[in-house]
Amino acid sequence: MTEFSSFLEKAKTVKRAHEAMLLAKPNVIGVGVGFRIQDRQHSENIAIIVMVSIKLPASQLKADELIPTEIEGVPVDVQERGEIRAQG
Repeated sequence: MTEFSSFLEKAKTVKRAHEAMLLAKPNVIGVGVGFRIQDRQHSENIAIIVMVSIKLPASQLKADELIPTEIEGVPVDVQERGEIRAQG
């Protein structure tokens, strides 16, 4: 197993273990594993992706609403996705 695939498996395991906690935070609409976005470009770095409807500055959030930047050694990337609506 390569270092990349090993870290990908670790990221998936950590995501499953913490998904409910992340989804319970306000504004969070989804959680996944993917490539981190840095400087508006997809990088080659794996991260837990936390999708939010609106990305707010930390100063506007309560301490228990903050999303960690790392969980069990896996980086966390908060990405704004907008509001999700069912199509009819």
